[in-house]
Amino acid sequence: MKDPTTANQLMDKILKKEATIGVIGLGYVGLPLVLRFCEVGYKVLGFDVDSKKVAALKKGRSYIKSISGSLILQHLRQKKLEVTDQFIRLKEPDCILICVPTPLTEKKEPDLQYIEKTTDSIRSCLRKGQLIVLESTTYPGTTEELVLPGLESTGLKVGKDFFLGYSPEREDPGNKGFTTSRIPKVVSGVTPSCQKTAIALYRQVIQKVVPVSSPRVAELTKLLENIYRSVNIALVNELKMLADRMGIDIWEVIEAASTKPFGFTPFYPGPGMGGHCIPIDPYYLSWKAQEYDFATRFILLAGEINVHVPYYVVSKIQDGLNKKGKSLMGAKILILGVAYKKDVDDARESPALAIMNLLQKKGATLFYHDPFIPVLPSFRKYRFKLTSSPLTKGLLHRMDAAVVVTDHTQVDYEWVAKHAPLVIDTRNATKHLKRWKHKIVKA
Repeated sequence: MKDPTTANQLMDKILKKEATIGVIGLGYVGLPLVLRFCEVGYKVLGFDVDSKKVAALKKGRSYIKSISGSLILQHLRQKKLEVTDQFIRLKEPDCILICVPTPLTEKKEPDLQYIEKTTDSIRSCLRKGQLIVLESTTYPGTTEELVLPGLESTGLKVGKDFFLGYSPEREDPGNKGFTTSRIPKVVSGVTPSCQKTAIALYRQVIQKVVPVSSPRVAELTKLLENIYRSVNIALVNELKMLADRMGIDIWEVIEAASTKPFGFTPFYPGPGMGGHCIPIDPYYLSWKAQEYDFATRFILLAGEINVHVPYYVVSKIQDGLNKKGKSLMGAKILILGVAYKKDVDDARESPALAIMNLLQKKGATLFYHDPFIPVLPSFRKYRFKLTSSPLTKGLLHRMDAAVVVTDHTQVDYEWVAKHAPLVIDTRNATKHLKRWKHKIVKA
């Protein structure tokens, strides 16, 4: 039997906004959540292992383009927000939201070290009356098979002494139409009292909460969302390569197909898969499916196609240079945009990185311009040690080719096409530039 006192006490604190909210992981998912809870009146304690992030936030400095430093400073001054790298303080929050990375290993298997370490940290501080919700994208079963046993090893019982749920993150950085509060939130709990408590919490900050019957349903929901995109992007990328051989403009085909008012959703080709979700998350399900002797062929095929696209882009760069009597070896190549999508400052898993790596291996000299990423940091697989070059007429004249990888809106692509000797366009950014068609190659 559950203890109604514990559940009711926590519910009362949540509804009265007297609960302290803890958010672990202050990145693109966690920081918007922090600010949303502050906005509606909760006291929030943010945790991150990166002491540089913590130090920046304490000074009211934002490291995410879409988040205002002045807003952070406002909540700090009003004593609504506090940030720390001291995980011993996890005993203080009444509700703890886990927003840590879930990357892949080199063998494309789930790397759950961040969830495991976070669970260990919470376990060492777990007290009666706390709600813990995992938001990190992962395979079905993680909440109940990994997090739950770790927390119950304290002797406290889920649904009675503490409450555990899963609610997958849904963030679209740079999309001003869908802020944290406006994106519907799928919410689940390990027990009915866990679900009830988690729903009550998210209803304070999210306009629409979507309850589901179990954490496994919620975990698979998130994976389906990303697999849907991965498979459809792979489809149009494959058709792009076929259409190129046929001499057909795939962008025109998609535009025409989009006029159908039912049964068709447009997806657009690009230079490959990017971001911290779509290139990674589908493999979590593929890995888990092996336990059930099931091969997820669509997922794996989509991954193969999307991984191949950067090679196709490099071949198109090589073809374009060849037609101008240039070799890729020793060519000066300007990469326009290294972020994984337009108008964001996040280059994690960006296809630009794979393209740059392939170009370097073939002997090209690389430059890049990205108004949102002044310095390329070290990534999981790549270290380029490059800084963004100012986009000038002189720079374009010195290049052998400019490659549009990320179509940031503040770049004037007609001006680029006018001054660059060759433009390789992976995003259809030059679709209206008929005047410069002779030196534009679609890729």
